[in-house]
Amino acid sequence: MIDAKTLRTLCLGFNGATEEFPFPRHPDVSTFKVGGKIFALTTLTADPLTVSLKCDPELAERLRAEHPEVVPGYHLNKRHWNTVSLVGGLPDRLVRDMIEDSYDLVVASLPRAQQLLLDWPGVREQ
Repeated sequence: MIDAKTLRTLCLGFNGATEEFPFPRHPDVSTFKVGGKIFALTTLTADPLTVSLKCDPELAERLRAEHPEVVPGYHLNKRHWNTVSLVGGLPDRLVRDMIEDSYDLVVASLPRAQQLLLDWPGVREQ
């Protein structure tokens, strides 16, 4: 099961990833960004622990249909974001893949020069 410490480590493990607390009225809400754009949003002190992640719309619907732990993004664009419960019902590998996919979607939207600076594998495939 992925706990708060592991979640933070996973999110900050990507090239160029930063953690910010941008909501003064909710100082415990943590955002993980790359290139100034959010790819993960969570409250690391919450119980149960959840994380909101960007997702391809078709995949987002499929994940929601297959896993009750995955729901439309809370207070986010429900077409592009999922909120994922980390209470242990999902395999860690799936959660890690969803975090990586979210990061990749955000990096793919960045200018090519930024992608190159991040040494993002996707830029070499273009």
